[in-house]
Amino acid sequence: MPRADRGSVWIVDLGMVAKVRPCLLLSVPTDPQDRVLVTLVPHTTQVHGTRFEIVAKASFLHGGVFDAQQVITIPQVKLIRKLGDLPTGELARVEQAVRRWLGL
Repeated sequence: MPRADRGSVWIVDLGMVAKVRPCLLLSVPTDPQDRVLVTLVPHTTQVHGTRFEIVAKASFLHGGVFDAQQVITIPQVKLIRKLGDLPTGELARVEQAVRRWLGL
């Protein structure tokens, strides 16, 4: 499995309810003594127009938004396939929305 780096976008199995969808990894890579978990923000095509939804431009994304209100942590084994890396400026916009949502 390719390394799960911060800022990379993966196809992820979020279970029966949330489907399989692209997700942006926000967590840092794990060390051997760490739990093998990743924290991510799902990409969705169900746009509600909230201030926590971020349209990010990347060649491997087709419509939709990253929804900062859906930050989740899952086992790394649920990552299926890496799509690519989000450009630095786009990652910063998603990070800003997450900070706004969490009040950081």
